[in-house]
Amino acid sequence: MSAHPNSIRSDSPTVATATTTTAALPPEVRSRAGGYGLLAALLRAAPDAALLALLRQYDQPEGSGEDAVARALRLLALAARQPQGGRLEDEYHNLFIGLGRGELVPFGSWYLTGFLMEKPLSILRADLAALGFERQPEVCEPEDHIAALLEVMSLLIQDDVEHQTQQHFFQRHLEPWADRFFNDLEHAESACFYRAVGRFGRSFNDLESRYFAMRL
Repeated sequence: MSAHPNSIRSDSPTVATATTTTAALPPEVRSRAGGYGLLAALLRAAPDAALLALLRQYDQPEGSGEDAVARALRLLALAARQPQGGRLEDEYHNLFIGLGRGELVPFGSWYLTGFLMEKPLSILRADLAALGFERQPEVCEPEDHIAALLEVMSLLIQDDVEHQTQQHFFQRHLEPWADRFFNDLEHAESACFYRAVGRFGRSFNDLESRYFAMRL
């Protein structure tokens, strides 16, 4: 598993694959899966023209009844409407790749221990194996990349995996550090478009934390 497209492979009949359709799911479930999927796409690579076009279609008007996630998504849509001129690839590179390393290190072990490839990664690998996920053999990055974890959550929701399994994965592998990551992204010196991504991620992560807390 990595931050690249089609990086997750599942051999479990209870876990969705990338071809799963969400059309038959209730609106709330589609919204949750879509939020995770959108963030995963934005964090696995710089958005391409098709993804930017999709973001620009969001036209929810500003209003007093707007919640934090809707406000953040509207700002993300506004950011997507700005002329990019090929700058997004450079911005993504500076943030997450860099020369040696980017401004941010988008891995769970780094945020939780200060080092890569530490105990949180081994715990994650055991949980992924139990869920039926396998690391793609051609991928070199550790499995705890933020985009990969978000992609797993989207797949679990799409396949209507039981609530307790979703909750366990989120609270064990995302909740302890994702808010700090999104806050760092929102305030990163190299970020322009990705400031809006950070704000949307922070708002969405907070909503999911409250969702799972209410359903204990």
